[in-house]
Amino acid sequence: MKQSTVIFVVLFSTLFVSSIHAHLNGLKATMTINSFEKGGDGGGPSECDGQYHSDNTLIVALSTRWYNHGQRCHKFIKINYKDRSVKAKVVDECDSTRGCKNNIVDASKAVWKALRVPKSEWGLTSVTWSDA
Repeated sequence: MKQSTVIFVVLFSTLFVSSIHAHLNGLKATMTINSFEKGGDGGGPSECDGQYHSDNTLIVALSTRWYNHGQRCHKFIKINYKDRSVKAKVVDECDSTRGCKNNIVDASKAVWKALRVPKSEWGLTSVTWSDA
């Protein structure tokens, strides 16, 4: 085999294994808390449907790259926190061009409650997520 072929095979294999690992274990993210209600800290209505949503529903906004031009609108993701997980619907974008970091799952209070995150940790915590 030529050296360039070996390099390509090694690089492709590394990317493939990394992709499978991310699929099985989820993408690492920072979960933040957001209000999706009118007058809440989320600002305007959700990008996916132009509506406000109750903070008592299992919903999230994803960073721009994960939101993917609305491709995940109304789809569910699985969020993992320690030994617990929950499915939540994507309803909004956390706009990375307006200050939202590239690794954010911006979740409603209902998601935080369902994952049983201690109130002392509410606001910012590490999670993993995957498409449900």
